[in-house]
Amino acid sequence: MMKVKIGITHTGRDDKQMNYVKWIKGTDKEIEIISLSAENGNKVEDCDALVLSGGIDMHPRYYKGNENYRNMPSKFKEMRDDFELRAFDTAIKNSKPVLGICRGLQLINVYCEGTLVQDLAAKNEIHQDYQKEDKSEHDRKHNVKVEEGTILYDIVQVNSGTVNSAHHQVIGELGEGLMANSYSEDGVIEGIEWKENSKKPFMLAVQWHPERMDKADIINSPLSKNIRDHFISVIKSNLRK
Repeated sequence: MMKVKIGITHTGRDDKQMNYVKWIKGTDKEIEIISLSAENGNKVEDCDALVLSGGIDMHPRYYKGNENYRNMPSKFKEMRDDFELRAFDTAIKNSKPVLGICRGLQLINVYCEGTLVQDLAAKNEIHQDYQKEDKSEHDRKHNVKVEEGTILYDIVQVNSGTVNSAHHQVIGELGEGLMANSYSEDGVIEGIEWKENSKKPFMLAVQWHPERMDKADIINSPLSKNIRDHFISVIKSNLRK
């Protein structure tokens, strides 16, 4: 049996981390999940692929942003920022496939010297998660348009679809070597990939959360299922080389 080791950076919350584990592993007995964080000592070098998970805002110093802004966290986690930037660097330099989700997309853009919009202001009504009266958290939902001629389009084979959303920051200026592959209807970049893929390892990042869509969508939506299945297929193909 082929053993596939996939490193997933820790979100900072165990309940949210399990969404990634269940989504990536599924019922595939060949897959072993390795939690990656600055604290636990696990290394991306020991993994066959990297998933950069969602979570707290990156510190503004990484992209020359303002030190104070609306909806900023009470405390940043710069150890996580440093760890994940190094993890992405290591993965790319060692030709390991990378999947970025929400914060992971933003981190990749920052690594490539892009910028972030620090708060969406009025657009948070479309993109940011919300709380019900019982204080339970809920993702918002909105439509995304997928650009033809991109790796993402090749994977999902749809021009548009509904995704879940829980973020208040987005890409500002695209980083060097990156291209947008999808947009929300209000112009927010919803996905990125390499401009030139031929000599680079697989990298795909999305602003939505395919790991925690509604159960039916995780099973049926190409904007969740196809992304996961393609990522696993790329990893296994690399291991067979």
